[in-house]
Amino acid sequence: MRRQYHADGSAPKAGQVFVFGSNLSGIHGGGAARAAHKLYGAVWGVGEGPTGESYALPTVREHIAGPLPLSEIQAAVERFLTHAHHNPESSFLVTRVGCVLAGYSDADIAPMFRDAPANCSLPDTWRSLLAPTAPLLSRLLDFTEARALTPTNQSLISRDPYLQTR
Repeated sequence: MRRQYHADGSAPKAGQVFVFGSNLSGIHGGGAARAAHKLYGAVWGVGEGPTGESYALPTVREHIAGPLPLSEIQAAVERFLTHAHHNPESSFLVTRVGCVLAGYSDADIAPMFRDAPANCSLPDTWRSLLAPTAPLLSRLLDFTEARALTPTNQSLISRDPYLQTR
């Protein structure tokens, strides 16, 4: 699967669902939530799920009383990803949910989308946070191979009590 990214702040393409961070009360008064309400049909009072040409993903408590805990945001992300998986004919533009009003960092939120299906376009600011680990794994394997048991390494191991096998 080739992951899709878009420039942060991009408008969705025609027919693309706008995924925005919301509060549980569905008060879409600022930021991406306001855009969802004004431009993409998000219904006032809907704090989670499909609404208009949008998808409300809650990151803030009811009545905008502070951020939801990361565990609750993770659960909401999982519900959204299930929705995206069950709707492969739809395309979703995911905004930096949880990274503005809720105050979480991209590093807190981006990994929650690691298993996003191909029909989800993610913010390009998350690209490095979601990059495949293949280069790291490759370096680790190179290091491991270099540390293979050679006569020299065997000699070092036999003198180091922490590296001796029992």
